[in-house]
Amino acid sequence: MAKDIDVITIGRSSVDLYGAQIGGRLEDMGSFEKYIGGSPTNIACGTSRLGLKTALISRVGDEHMGRFILEQLARENVCTDGVVTDPERLTALVILGIRDEEQFPLIFYRENCADMALCEDDIDEAFIKRARALVVTGTHLSNPRTAAAVIKALKIAREHGIRTALDIDYRPNLWGVAGHGDGENRFVESQAVTDKLLATLHYFDLIVGTEEEFHIAGGSSDTLEALRTVRTKSPATLVCKRGALGASAFEGEIPASLDDGQIGEGFPIEVFNVLGAGDGFFSGLLKGWMESGSLDDVNWPTALKYANACGAFAVSRHGCTPAYPSVKELNLFLKRGVVQKDLRNDPVLEQIHWSTTRHTRNSGDWSSMRVFAFDHRLQLEEMEGYSIDKAGAFKELCLKAALVVQNGETGYGILCDSRIGKSALHAASGSGLWIGRPTEWPASRPLTLEPELGSDFGGLNEWPRENVIKCLCFCHPDDDAQTRASQEQTVKRLFDAGRRNNLEFLLEVIPSKVGPVTPDTTATLIRQFYQAGVYPDWWKLEPMADAEGWSAAVAAIEEYDMHTRGIVVLGLDAPEAELAKSFEIASSYPLVKGFAVGRTIFGDAARAWMTGQIDDAAAIQQMSARYSQLCKVWDSARSNARLNKAS
Repeated sequence: MAKDIDVITIGRSSVDLYGAQIGGRLEDMGSFEKYIGGSPTNIACGTSRLGLKTALISRVGDEHMGRFILEQLARENVCTDGVVTDPERLTALVILGIRDEEQFPLIFYRENCADMALCEDDIDEAFIKRARALVVTGTHLSNPRTAAAVIKALKIAREHGIRTALDIDYRPNLWGVAGHGDGENRFVESQAVTDKLLATLHYFDLIVGTEEEFHIAGGSSDTLEALRTVRTKSPATLVCKRGALGASAFEGEIPASLDDGQIGEGFPIEVFNVLGAGDGFFSGLLKGWMESGSLDDVNWPTALKYANACGAFAVSRHGCTPAYPSVKELNLFLKRGVVQKDLRNDPVLEQIHWSTTRHTRNSGDWSSMRVFAFDHRLQLEEMEGYSIDKAGAFKELCLKAALVVQNGETGYGILCDSRIGKSALHAASGSGLWIGRPTEWPASRPLTLEPELGSDFGGLNEWPRENVIKCLCFCHPDDDAQTRASQEQTVKRLFDAGRRNNLEFLLEVIPSKVGPVTPDTTATLIRQFYQAGVYPDWWKLEPMADAEGWSAAVAAIEEYDMHTRGIVVLGLDAPEAELAKSFEIASSYPLVKGFAVGRTIFGDAARAWMTGQIDDAAAIQQMSARYSQLCKVWDSARSNARLNKAS
């Protein structure tokens, strides 16, 4: 049978609610960030980010948190064929905080939770056989029902020659040997736990744990003695994590010192958050383990170097899974080394981290972008018959037209404001549309922003994560120094606030409304914004008259950011024939993903609807027809460009 999965993990799957305030008691936390969690879930995501094909076996509740986990796993490219939706139980929750470098209070809400209902019937032999390796964690050995499921999976793996690994992952209160308020405690001596672990160690080819976790597995507070006891039960490679000292791997007899094991390069960094660090470590270790052709030729120093690097990222950032690096980020880090010890404040690493993991924040395939832009405010306010209520109702019709054309497919989007179009903006959430949301005050120059953002941009805290910040800046390379500095400062502050709130950023520049343009005008502006520290996820650029301008713009973007999402072409109220010509030129550049056009689609319908000349249905029909036609024009242009390139 073909092996289409590298690693299957099995066990806990929860939602982590991480206190956003650092340095305070959990009692005093005022807000929380929501992430997926649970050691096997974290490991599945961490290894997926490193390029392995991963899957999870677990259970989630049939409710909002369960759906969040499934949707987030899909964004992380983790196969969920083995995840059961449990209609009787709630998804597990964990509330966590960061008090200081040594205190990380947490509370597990796991009473009769979904993942602890995992049973033998949930283990599908055909699914297990698809994998090259099976990873389990200790918590699911703590309950007879879940332990039976784990043992069944391990026996199947053994029968079919599949590698097996254990993350001891000892949490005393999940074994019932510590209280609910003692979730932070990582070690409580228990002979019952030791006996249970010792009885299962023979199933594994790889066993990983901290010194304290090997103490519980081996029944001794002397680490070497505990490792020797574990060795009597299993020939597995033992990897002992030693905190700041790195880790040691032992393939045969346990030597006289932990320093005598195989070790990998370590990375001296500042510790910010140890929660989830072990799962990050295990993810890197699995990358090295699975790169080997067989269990006999594992390069443990390299595997441990990967593990130490991934652990370094994990302890440097907020959250567990969100902290783990992509393979591009890991490779850059290994090549570049530690430039500053607080990795979360290293701008180069943070940019590559953001740009290579942002797909986990905003779902969708945006390789093609067909965007209906109806974020206009000033243009509607100037129309005969305008009122804010009528304009808001019209934008709901625009959304309905967009959904008609989208028809459940990917690659479609809208631009919609929240001052006039709030009801349409909110209704679009969860529709599968890409959603851009303007922040600029219409026609302002120098750039000023919508009051709803607040002077400190705190209004972004209220934005759904799927909304993309859109900022239009009327600028030109010939701007005087004061105007340029003012506008760049505003854009940079907005960009930084967007990153703090995990929001993607689209920057639109229109130089033609300011002064004459040449083929280098837009490219010059692009470089100026990058030099100011602004790295847009998206660029929205006006049509350029020839290939020279597009080539210059694309080269400027790629000079600074090889991972940008791409460019969309704006319309400037041009007729369809003129847009078709601009699409023909732009579509030959792969970085140009599509268009964001508004008045060409809605202008006539808006004027007629505002004055009562057409009804709702006619407006929707006219706009959907024009939007659909523009999509066909773009798709045709892109198809022709690909054919021309191929020939």
